[in-house]
Order: sequence, then structure tokens, then C-alpha cells
Amino acid sequence: MGKKIRIEICANSVFSAIEAEKGGAFRVELCENIPEGGCTPSAGAIVTARKQLSIRLNVIIRPRGGDFLYTEEEFEIMKQDILFCKEAGVDGVVFGILDPDGNVDIQRNIELVELARPMTTTFHRAFDVTRDPAMALEDIINTGFDTILTSGCAIKAMDGKQVIKDMVNRAADRIDIMPGSGINKENIKEMADFTGATIFHLSARRPYPSQMKFRTQLPMGSLSAEEEWNRKYTAADIVAEVLQAANE
Repeated sequence: MGKKIRIEICANSVFSAIEAEKGGAFRVELCENIPEGGCTPSAGAIVTARKQLSIRLNVIIRPRGGDFLYTEEEFEIMKQDILFCKEAGVDGVVFGILDPDGNVDIQRNIELVELARPMTTTFHRAFDVTRDPAMALEDIINTGFDTILTSGCAIKAMDGKQVIKDMVNRAADRIDIMPGSGINKENIKEMADFTGATIFHLSARRPYPSQMKFRTQLPMGSLSAEEEWNRKYTAADIVAEVLQAANE
């Protein structure tokens, strides 16, 4: 019998984090602004999630969307956010910094990994836009990260499953390889069997209609008004279904 499959939920709110725990996730990655790939959540969200959860809590350290080349000011923000997470009792932080040539910025990542200890560290999907994934894998391992989140350098992890399988084999238990992007109950078992990965990252969300009775069609941001009235959050039953499918 193979290893038990565990899932980490990308939670875009404290509500989503609570639903993740109810559904059986072993860990939450708390973030906001998922349409841009996830950014650092507010201090209030981090503290409240820590109080509400008994499972492991990771927090993404990403000051903005876009690329992974940061200014000195942005790097300082990341350091301060890591220190705050440590003080708040967070279990792990999630980040990744590249240099202008698409390589892992070894020195800056080492600085943040060391600052984060004893929290665990995950190198996020910045990996998927590196120039040389094989070299990036070794650089990330040597830098001291515990986990790499990856879609296998594809938009969806299913399309990058061969790359993920190769990463799992190359890593040889030196670091956890965690597939993410498009993982669901229909494909998680196939992904696990093919790649050998045992931890998966997904959001398990569904639309939650607004409770507002009075509605206009004036959107407050880049989403359509309809999307704003039906924001998506994690659902415990979807988490449970994915776990069941993975381990049946």
C-alpha cells in the first residue's frame, strides 16, 4: 500500500481556512488576491486564522502580484512579514525570489530561509518560471527550503506531470515536491500514481452568493459584478471528496 496522500489548501480567507480543516486538510496556505497568484494576507487574517486553526498554518510572503524580482523596499517588506508570522505562531512561510536572468536568487532566499527558522519554508510557483528547472531544483534544495510548490512549469499540473515526476525522482527525498494548479478529485489519484508525490496543493472552492438583498451592477474592481456577488471560498465537502478520491 502506498503512502497516504495529504492536501494543503490554498485558503483565500479565514473562512476558507476553517473549511479546509473541517474537510481534512493537514495544512493551510493562507493568502489573498488569488487571481494574481496569491499575495500576503493582512495581519488580522493571520492572527485570526492562527487562533481558529489546530492544523498547520503557512502564510505566503509575496508583497505583490507579477514577477518575482523584488526591490530593496519589497525585500524589506518580506522580511518584516516573516518576522510578524514568526511572532504570530505561524508554522511555515511560502516565498520565492528570482534574479533578472530567471535563476533562483540564492543569497536573498538564504537570508529569508534563515530569518524564518524555525518555521518551515516553501518555494512557491516562482519555480515554474525559472530558466533552468533542473538547476533551480538543486539551488532551492541547497538554499534550505523544505518544499517546492510546482505545476511542472505548465499552466495546470496535469500538463506538467512528467516534469513533476522527474522532479520527485531527482529530489530523492531531499525536499518535498508538492504539485498544485488544477488539482481536483478527478485527477489527484492519477497525479499521485504517476508522479509519486504525496502532498498536493489546491483551493477546493465554490461560489458563495452574497447575502446582500440590494444589488447594483457596479463592480468595485477588475472582476465582473456577477463574480463579486458570487465570491469563491473553500468548501469542506469538496476537500473531503478530494482526499477520499486520492486515498481510495
